[in-house]
Amino acid sequence: MKYKIFKEILFQRYRIQITVLVLLLGFHAHAVAALEYLSMANNAVVMYNAPSTKADKLYVASRYLPVEAVVKVEGWVKVRDSSGALSWVEQKVVSDKRFVVVVELQAEVYQAADINSTLVFQAQKDVILEWLEPSVNGWIKVRHRDGQTGYIKITQVWGS
Repeated sequence: MKYKIFKEILFQRYRIQITVLVLLLGFHAHAVAALEYLSMANNAVVMYNAPSTKADKLYVASRYLPVEAVVKVEGWVKVRDSSGALSWVEQKVVSDKRFVVVVELQAEVYQAADINSTLVFQAQKDVILEWLEPSVNGWIKVRHRDGQTGYIKITQVWGS
């Protein structure tokens, strides 16, 4: 009798653990799928510490700055920048247009998605590049504001 009750308790714990694991994996998959990058649509966008224009102003972001949307609430977006800093911005001043920012001291942009192809240009840290095409084998296609295009390793930029 004791063995049967013990076995049943173990079985219930096992079912609960499996259920929790499935839920956690489901939430994780949902969070990954929800990853969304945006950019600033205007010059001099004020970043706040709360979703209100009466909140403390943290800093001013420049046009095209890439950010990751964390939460969207009633006309506001909580965003993360390349440094990991969180802030709130009015939804009306962000764009779905994709940009990336160079995070290495110097990044190389090549004619093709291959390190052995022709070097088109080099970009210094914090230079913002327009994101043109999704990742292919660890490379993305980008455009510099001067019009030059090429491929850069995704490890050298943030926002892709």
